[in-house]
Amino acid sequence: MENVEIAATLNEIADLLEIEGANPFRIRAYRNAARTVANLTRPIPVMVAEGEDLTGLPGVGKDISGYIEELVETGRLTLMDEIAERIPRGLGELVKLDGVGPKKAKRLHEELGIASVAELEAALDAGEVAPLKGFGAKTVERMRRAIAEHREHGERVKLSDADSLIRPLLEHVRRGPGIEEVEVAGSYRRRRETVGDVDLLAVCEEAAPAMEHFTAFDAIARVESAGETRASVILRSGLQVDLRILPRRSYGAALHYFTGSKAHNVAVRKLGVERGLRISEYGVFRVPEGAPEEETGPEEGERIGGATEEEVFDAVGLPWIVPELREDRGEIEAAREGRLPELIEVDDIRGDLQMHSTWSDGKDPIEAMARACRDRGYAYMAITDHSQRVTVAGGLDAARLEEQWEEIDEVRERMEGIEILRGLEVDILRDGSLDLDDAHLDGLDVVVVSVHSYMNLPKAEMTERVIAGISHPAVDVLAHPTGRILNRRHPYEIDVEAVLHAAAERDVAVELNAQPDRLDLNDVQVRRAKELGVKVAIDTDAHSVAGLRYVEYGVEQARRGWLEAGDVLNAMSADELRAWLDRK
Repeated sequence: MENVEIAATLNEIADLLEIEGANPFRIRAYRNAARTVANLTRPIPVMVAEGEDLTGLPGVGKDISGYIEELVETGRLTLMDEIAERIPRGLGELVKLDGVGPKKAKRLHEELGIASVAELEAALDAGEVAPLKGFGAKTVERMRRAIAEHREHGERVKLSDADSLIRPLLEHVRRGPGIEEVEVAGSYRRRRETVGDVDLLAVCEEAAPAMEHFTAFDAIARVESAGETRASVILRSGLQVDLRILPRRSYGAALHYFTGSKAHNVAVRKLGVERGLRISEYGVFRVPEGAPEEETGPEEGERIGGATEEEVFDAVGLPWIVPELREDRGEIEAAREGRLPELIEVDDIRGDLQMHSTWSDGKDPIEAMARACRDRGYAYMAITDHSQRVTVAGGLDAARLEEQWEEIDEVRERMEGIEILRGLEVDILRDGSLDLDDAHLDGLDVVVVSVHSYMNLPKAEMTERVIAGISHPAVDVLAHPTGRILNRRHPYEIDVEAVLHAAAERDVAVELNAQPDRLDLNDVQVRRAKELGVKVAIDTDAHSVAGLRYVEYGVEQARRGWLEAGDVLNAMSADELRAWLDRK
């Protein structure tokens, strides 16, 4: 069982306990443990196998440690079975819908017998929900939208979760008999923010033993099919994975074909047709003159390439194009004209401009966060705890902010090698004003602003609100600009184009929030920011030391948006950043 599966189980327990009305401290304990497990870089099963004491992990007490060990060793949890006897597990899915909290889920179950998303939808259609006290027409409409979003995202997995599931499977496949090379293709390789099913491509001369080894992976729930050169399996998580075993001569062509996107492949094949070539997953072939393609076998004609992706691109006069750009958004033309961008790399990042400490809802103190940033080789970092309006996250009022500044000064004095910036994630209030007075805004080194409330405003009102917020002369960065949470919450209604133009006019940067749950802005919006000359800050929004590693997901999203180091605010040196922060 992988970390992501263990974390999901702990979160499900917390959801069910919250519906039941259990002690809030008990609920919080499971959520904290789930967060710890999800952020671990080491696999929990390895730690259990090596006899490590899990109670040494933050938020993991003796009871939860025992439950985790039971999950790892048996794949089941007796506690879950006990809770499910009192609270149907389907209610855990209900609380993930926007607008359906634990109290509403409990009432829906008690008053209408609803225990699943499907049953809620049926009750909505029958008009049974609106008459309930505290629900009404607006709640019903919100629930309908939430169900539609749930269906839309239900079959796609966040990239970070896919990583947790696929990486151990990859290691397993690589150990298979005769495996020479293996790679993941599809949207996973293009590093899209969510992925559907996953394609593995492997080079192996003797397919049968490798196939047997693949289907023996212990996280497989069932084998859908297993032929000579292709197998399809469903993992315990529900993710479908296909393995294709290929000869070396076709590996590059197949890797290009199955990486996609479909639109990119069509564009490359069209270039091939113009040169009298047929490009497929089998290779690159010169088509016999006058031979109809539909009458030509998959490997007929003169093979001129296909063992590597470079051979495919070279056949149509193109340099190799990185997978992240293969969306048919101008990469073919840029490649032909020698205009492909020199994409940002993780090593280009010089600091992180949004993170949280124990002063608000972070799990680690300022010094620990600073030390971890220095260990990553960063030249600077900004502590940006929440402002006072976000009470649920322990937001800072002016008095507590001044106390925090004293601690930052103390840490600065005893820690060399990194510049620690005073920051704050300041709420943009409903009227567009900021959740901090001007005197204290002036005392900050970096001012990050964001929206955390009134997310259902009409598009024009939300757009006006955000533009008003970033118009304050103290503002440096607009954080997670659309408010989305992947697979859970759509972006709020906002005119991103208008906001980006306003940011360009006011010399305000926009954030690409690297949290795998957010990745906000998306890749298209990031590229538009680049086109308008708006600086992009790739921030982790880390709430713990472990969360700093999410910078990799932000950089991957930035690469999909064609960003180069010069487009990224926190790829600047410390001196360059200081000059930029003093621009107004």
